[in-house]
Amino acid sequence: MNLKLIYIVFLGGVFGCFAQNDSLQNSYFKSYNDKVTASTYYLDTSNNFQIGFTVEGQKKYIDLNPNRKEQLGLSLSYKFIDISFGFAPKFFDVNKDNSDSKLFNFNTRFYYKKWMQSFTFINQKGFYAGDSGVTIDFPRMRTTKIGGTTSYIFNDKFSYKTLVNQNEWQTKSSGSFIPIFSFYYTNLNLNNTADSSNGDIYVFSLAPSYFYNFVISDRVLIGTGIAFGAGINDVDGDVSALYQLDLNLKLAYNTDRFFAYASLNTLNFIQNDAAEARLNDNISTLKFSIGYRFNPPNKVKEVYEKVNEKTGL
Repeated sequence: MNLKLIYIVFLGGVFGCFAQNDSLQNSYFKSYNDKVTASTYYLDTSNNFQIGFTVEGQKKYIDLNPNRKEQLGLSLSYKFIDISFGFAPKFFDVNKDNSDSKLFNFNTRFYYKKWMQSFTFINQKGFYAGDSGVTIDFPRMRTTKIGGTTSYIFNDKFSYKTLVNQNEWQTKSSGSFIPIFSFYYTNLNLNNTADSSNGDIYVFSLAPSYFYNFVISDRVLIGTGIAFGAGINDVDGDVSALYQLDLNLKLAYNTDRFFAYASLNTLNFIQNDAAEARLNDNISTLKFSIGYRFNPPNKVKEVYEKVNEKTGL
């Protein structure tokens, strides 16, 4: 991670502080906004594509898969400050032969009352294509994705933050209907001297969804969510219909001090079979994290209070 990323994460935390100040407090969930939260995590994320085209009247498909990068990272947050650092260690087998591959992934969310806004940025370099048992490498191929989702959480008793971070904890089982509007722009560039073609892809979709936190005990819960919707896909001016299918699963353990969780999230945009040039888009994220909360040092509280007084945050 470079200094620019730290600034971006810091600004994302600033947005998050507005959300936390507007959080609805009730007996169904507990807030830990007044604690310093430190955690370490393992992250495996990627953006895969499937290209479909017609050759001699037959439909052909090619899967474009990124050379994966598994990451370890550290995260520290307090109030509006949220800083993370991640790296791809060589002792992971999947990272050993991908020295020229690159992966930069950034996600943040902020809230205003019942509204939730997410932002995603993914930049990948190094792909391979598989077809009929034959693998073709595209070491210079690069994809850049930017976009996000806008959601409205209907149920005041449901804590969406329990699913996406550990700043809240659901204490009584609850769920909510959440409509999600998604917008993503993706640029595909082969970066090949023989074929330097670019592809621009725009996705707009609306997906009704339902999320539920099953509270197993005071310390254990299972968070689930599913979304299914439809929208349009624009591939270099060729517009067609698409379907959206999202799945979310989280198993978490929590005390006021210590927490641990495993989460799996997939976002799938599946293009209509009638599309002449078909491109399916999948974002998957697997994350394991353990962390600890503690009271902020007095000096940290003093600095925060001075900044809060001057900025009004």
